[in-house]
Amino acid sequence: MKPAQLILASASPRRRELLDQIGITCEVWPVDIDETPNSNEAPADYARRIAAEKSAACHRLALHKDLPVLAADTAVVLHGRIMGKPKDRDDALTMLRALSGQTHQVLSAVSLRGHLHGEALSVTEVTFRTIGEREMRAYWATSEPADKAGGYAIQGLGSVFVRSIGGSFSGVVGLPLFETAELLLQQGIQVLHE
Repeated sequence: MKPAQLILASASPRRRELLDQIGITCEVWPVDIDETPNSNEAPADYARRIAAEKSAACHRLALHKDLPVLAADTAVVLHGRIMGKPKDRDDALTMLRALSGQTHQVLSAVSLRGHLHGEALSVTEVTFRTIGEREMRAYWATSEPADKAGGYAIQGLGSVFVRSIGGSFSGVVGLPLFETAELLLQQGIQVLHE
């Protein structure tokens, strides 16, 4: 087995799967930080700050100081308002009603700390078709939206709501691979090499 190339400061199985997809091995060290937005904080600033705070917190705890620490944060934004993970069924249904028939943004910030600190932000436009009430309730019953920003998973059943996407699919899933590969290269980690 290939040794770990970095530490992933996230418990997200989706982020780990995306790293696996590009052949990057990692150790998983999730960190718990306060993710409350600051008052009047712009969504892009919020996503960047949370990703940077996660990587900094994990870097301080890391036993393997030679491994870079990768963290990410994904925010679903509709009309300038951040939609976090739903608190309960009613919150999820409220989110899905708001997203129905609308175009929203998914901001995915990446922070990589090693011999230097690199950051990147991916912005993706996602357009939903109109979603019926029964569909929304049935979707909630699958339990898929319970821990997802905006109350949906584009890589799962939530994909049936997506009319179009402009930007990074992997960014909507939780880790924009183009931007991540660029940051890895700055740390001397190549995704593709001879």
